[in-house]
Amino acid sequence: MDTEEAITAAETSPAASPRGFYGCVIALIVLFTLIALGAHAVTEFEKGLDGDGQLEQPGLSGSISQPLGPGTTARYEDGLWVTVSRPERHDDGTYGVTVTFKNGTDDELRLGDEGFSGALDVEPGESGEDYAPGDDVSWLNWDEVASALAPPLPEGEERTVPVRLKPERKGAPVTLEITPPHPGYRETAYFQLTLG
Repeated sequence: MDTEEAITAAETSPAASPRGFYGCVIALIVLFTLIALGAHAVTEFEKGLDGDGQLEQPGLSGSISQPLGPGTTARYEDGLWVTVSRPERHDDGTYGVTVTFKNGTDDELRLGDEGFSGALDVEPGESGEDYAPGDDVSWLNWDEVASALAPPLPEGEERTVPVRLKPERKGAPVTLEITPPHPGYRETAYFQLTLG
C-alpha cells in the first residue's frame, strides 16, 4: 500500500506552470525598467544642479585646455549644439569657416543680444596660449557675423554663420570662442583650427 500511495502522490504533484515563468519574467522587466528610470532621474537631477549652460559631450571637453577641432560639435545640456566646420581656402588667400547653431532648447535664443557680447569671437594662436609673431589672423566679416546673429533663433531651428579669416601666414593657428548667451551662465566652447 505504501507503494501505491507514493505512485499516486508522484502522479498528482503539480508540474511547473507557464504562468509562474511569465510572471517572473514580467517582474524582472518591471524591476529593470524602474532601475533605468531611477538612473535617468538621478542624471537629470544632477544636470539641474550644475545648470543648463554646461558642455556635455564625450571626448574633448571643449574647454580652453581641451579645445575641440574642426568639424566637431559642442553640446550643451539644455539642447543647444554648436558645430564649427573645417576651414576652406579661397583663391585670394582667405579662409571660410561656418559656425552652425542648432537650437534644441525649450525657448528661442537671442544669439546677438546686446546685453551678452561675444557670442562668437576669433583669437589668433592656439587655445589658451599667447600667439607667436606671424600667427596674426584678421577677421574680415565681423560686422556680417554680428548681423547674422542678431535675429532670435527659434526653438527647433538652426542658423549657419559664415566667418572669413585671413592669416598672416599659411598654417597659422586660430581659436574660435563660442559663448552663446544664457540668462544664467553658459560655458565657452573653444575650437582650435589651423588655417592652411
